[in-house]
Amino acid sequence: MKLEVVVLPVADVDRAKAFYTGLGWRLDADFPAPDGLRVVQLTPPGSEASIIFGDRLTTAAPGSAQGLHLVVKDIEKARAELAERGVDVSEPFHDAGGVFHHAGTEGRVPGPHPARGDYGSFAAFSDPDGNGWFLQEVRVRAPGR
Repeated sequence: MKLEVVVLPVADVDRAKAFYTGLGWRLDADFPAPDGLRVVQLTPPGSEASIIFGDRLTTAAPGSAQGLHLVVKDIEKARAELAERGVDVSEPFHDAGGVFHHAGTEGRVPGPHPARGDYGSFAAFSDPDGNGWFLQEVRVRAPGR
């Protein structure tokens, strides 16, 4: 099995589409249906999984998707690229416990993981609706991945 699509709850489909295409994500589809259903699908560069959002796709509250992760090879470079595109993205951080970031901002230590350990450095941002994303630095995947 492969994760193919994550449905994002958004309030304004065109605003969300502009945000994600502004990140450089590929627009795969924008399909309206006669009954008012609309599906917009975008894929981050290099990803096999996509996001979809639209009208009449989910009953979840706009902005309620949290903890979505985008894996990057260089946290500082990826963070800078988002900032250059106008995204309000946090500075890189690592978790005080060293395992995985906590919910919210609890346990955040400024700067990338001191040893730049894989899976240990993060940066956070949200889309215009408040759906929460993390960049996570992974240079070498864990065995079996």
